[in-house]
Amino acid sequence: MATKVTSKKAKSVNNRPNCLKITKRTQKVNLQTVTTADGKKIRTSAREARSMKKNSK
Repeated sequence: MATKVTSKKAKSVNNRPNCLKITKRTQKVNLQTVTTADGKKIRTSAREARSMKKNSK
């Protein structure tokens, strides 16, 4: 089981169709399972996964 590392939470945003009726919905975080160099699996956001990959080089 991958451990969750990120501190991001779901956001509450407005849903706006063509009739401009406003309803609330949630935007979920883009969580990805990433394997680190030492073999551990972690769940981070996609942005954090990119920066970890970039900084590991």
